[in-house]
Amino acid sequence: MAEGRILYLVRHAKSGWEDVRLSDFNRPLNPRGLRDAPEMGRRLRLRGIRPDLVLCSPARRARQTLDLLGLEARHAAYDDAIYAASVHDLLSIARAVDDAFASAMLIGHNPAMSQLAGLLTGVNIDHLPTCGVVTIDLGPVRWKEAGACPARLVDFDYPKKGGGA
Repeated sequence: MAEGRILYLVRHAKSGWEDVRLSDFNRPLNPRGLRDAPEMGRRLRLRGIRPDLVLCSPARRARQTLDLLGLEARHAAYDDAIYAASVHDLLSIARAVDDAFASAMLIGHNPAMSQLAGLLTGVNIDHLPTCGVVTIDLGPVRWKEAGACPARLVDFDYPKKGGGA
């Protein structure tokens, strides 16, 4: 069970390269992504997960993932910095979360999402699959202290893992 601030890291669902005219930023989800995101949203809702804050990359595939997860967050926003973020950029974004929020979800891209999970928990998640969700308990700290102490990996779920909770 969670003891402190909870950070959810979500990699966008599977996207397609079918239309070569589209920029990377504008790539949409492919059929698998359109199937996986609602399923992962169902699993999160079954666990009672309702993040206080969701910060999402503005890339089309990330926005679609957020919509299809169907989560009821207290507050959601697009953050341009998440699109091309490094692991340290993502850590800075997490550290900037207002302490009024007990939980926050970042929806973005690899490799930074996998790297942030490892940096915070010490658990090597070398590849966060598309639409994968890592749940991290940061402990009883303020957001600006994220990463100062080892955090605890609470859950690591992804579409091919199976039924979930």
